[in-house]
Amino acid sequence: MAQCSILVLLLLAPKAFRCGAEDKDNPSRFQCVCEGNSCGRPVCYGQACFASVIQNGEVPVYRKGCFNGEDQSGMMCKTSPSENQVVHCCNGDLCNRNITAMPLLSQAPKGEPIEYSVEMLIIVVVSTVIVLIVLSLVAVLICRKIHQNRMQRLHARDAENGAIDGLIASNVGDSTLADMLDHSCTSGSGSGLPFLVQRTVARQITLMECVGKGRYGEVWRGQWQGESVAVKIFSSRDEKSWFRETEIYNTVLLRHENILGFIASDMTSRNSSTQLWLITHYHENGSLYDYLQRNTVDTVVCLNFALSIANGLVHLHNEIFGTEGKPAIAHRDLKSKNILVKKNLHCCIADLGLAVMHSQTNNQLDVGNNPKVGTKRYMAPEVLEESIQVDCFDAYKRVDIWAFGLVLWEVTRRTFSNGIAEEYKPPFYDLVPNDPSFEDMRKIVCVEQQRPNIPNRWFSDPTLSALAKLMKECWYQNPSARLTALRIKKTLGKISNSLEKVKMDC
Repeated sequence: MAQCSILVLLLLAPKAFRCGAEDKDNPSRFQCVCEGNSCGRPVCYGQACFASVIQNGEVPVYRKGCFNGEDQSGMMCKTSPSENQVVHCCNGDLCNRNITAMPLLSQAPKGEPIEYSVEMLIIVVVSTVIVLIVLSLVAVLICRKIHQNRMQRLHARDAENGAIDGLIASNVGDSTLADMLDHSCTSGSGSGLPFLVQRTVARQITLMECVGKGRYGEVWRGQWQGESVAVKIFSSRDEKSWFRETEIYNTVLLRHENILGFIASDMTSRNSSTQLWLITHYHENGSLYDYLQRNTVDTVVCLNFALSIANGLVHLHNEIFGTEGKPAIAHRDLKSKNILVKKNLHCCIADLGLAVMHSQTNNQLDVGNNPKVGTKRYMAPEVLEESIQVDCFDAYKRVDIWAFGLVLWEVTRRTFSNGIAEEYKPPFYDLVPNDPSFEDMRKIVCVEQQRPNIPNRWFSDPTLSALAKLMKECWYQNPSARLTALRIKKTLGKISNSLEKVKMDC
């Protein structure tokens, strides 16, 4: 502000000395040198002479002249020099003639660097630490409040079912899980045990051994009243998958011999942390992925595997209408690790944490709120290209068909003919790394349009040759050209019947 005032007054100074030029015989005024754009004459007359320089941007502005009024000269001449402007005043005729303007700014005092004291630094550090501690405490309190709200919602849900733990526990009594599940199905619910029975069963389970681990958490073999059960313990960051799977498993009429049997779900506080449990039937053979690594199979078992998986997929994909019906469901993460092998060497589909539901009654598509999109190795081309119609339920069913074709390829590789079977390998094992990226899979499947290799030996066996043709019809680049789950089931039935006729003829 001061610099602007000085600049204005210096610009006005020539007008002042032009007025003073008429008073050149006045002994109280001095003759001064006048230099600058506004000077009309080489000399002026005033109360004092001056020489100045003002740093206006990168170019300094130099002036010489005179001050006409005492107030004006007093204010300007008493202004302290700075690194941006300097005014030098003198009294006497032509006293400003020999003042060199260039060195004026170099004589002005420069700004001093700010020095921080040790005390100031300590105050800043301590204040920062205190703020971080306070924020951490607030975060802990918020987390505890969220946990309390979860538990309250769980208790409220139990209360809505109109029962108390003691009464339900007495009802459970010495019943087996099969008894209770049969009762729940015949009593009309068709979706599993009542919530309070689920919680009672969950809290009576003893964990025996860990039988599997994954990104979702762990799977344990547990025991309830002498019966083995599988306990899937979700990590806290995967709560959405636990909630979604619980929601879908409690769907009416979801129970099916080729869908993993659901027993109970429980959110409970153990060891001062929230644990999310999903309790299902236990199958000691483990996943299809594990089984194929340990064993080869014959064509009969191969077809059992394929037909049972197709049966489960048909049940999921089809909507059952009526008050005791079920919505249509697409799995979205079908793979050999999410399929279990039962004692009778049939399969059941598991892990519905990413499933999508659709009901024709209200044409509502329920995709849940889980941001995950499945396993990259098993992703269909439209998922990798991000061109899938996300508002079309049939698009999700076609994604399942693509994955089914890959699972069928895994099983068929381990099926021996003429005493030969390939070692277990995952789909695209020879084309992408062990943990392929999204871009790795997109390049192979979408750009190069490659498919898993079909060994030559399959074409010498009628069953394996028919399966090779079937899986290729699941792998069309165009999703709408792929087979439906029902068509796959019927085709597999025909292949199985042909195999039986061959054996009877032999």
